[in-house]
Amino acid sequence: MRILVLHGPNLNLLGEREPEIYGTMSLLRLNARLRAHAKRHGARLRIFQDNCEGTLIDLLHKHRHWAQGVVFNPGAYAHYSYALRDAVAAIGVATIEVHLTDVKKREPFRRHSVIAPACLAAICGKGVGSYLEAIDRLLEPRLKNGRRRTR
Repeated sequence: MRILVLHGPNLNLLGEREPEIYGTMSLLRLNARLRAHAKRHGARLRIFQDNCEGTLIDLLHKHRHWAQGVVFNPGAYAHYSYALRDAVAAIGVATIEVHLTDVKKREPFRRHSVIAPACLAAICGKGVGSYLEAIDRLLEPRLKNGRRRTR
């Protein structure tokens, strides 16, 4: 299976940015863990990080025919980017929204995602485990074709 992994804004600062909230693992190490996990399960990953909403949309569009699934951490864009929500819906690829922290237990503005309704699922609060669980969910036999209708 081919999986696109997108990291949104500020995730390039993992390991430095608020380690008491986001932990000390760098994005480089996180990506290495994801690649190793995917390889063990026979999946191929393409991984990108960008701080710009438009670039994330472009990446979703560009990889829509390659990807059979998407693991997407939209960062703070989750709470207000209808443009990213529409991009996820438009590409018709099974997408799982992930967050390292439990956004439901954080500031009130973080408790709602406008992107989640266009996704197959949202997994949060498990650190790197959020990403690993998302990969595992995408690898479930019933999702192998990767295409689905969005709500």
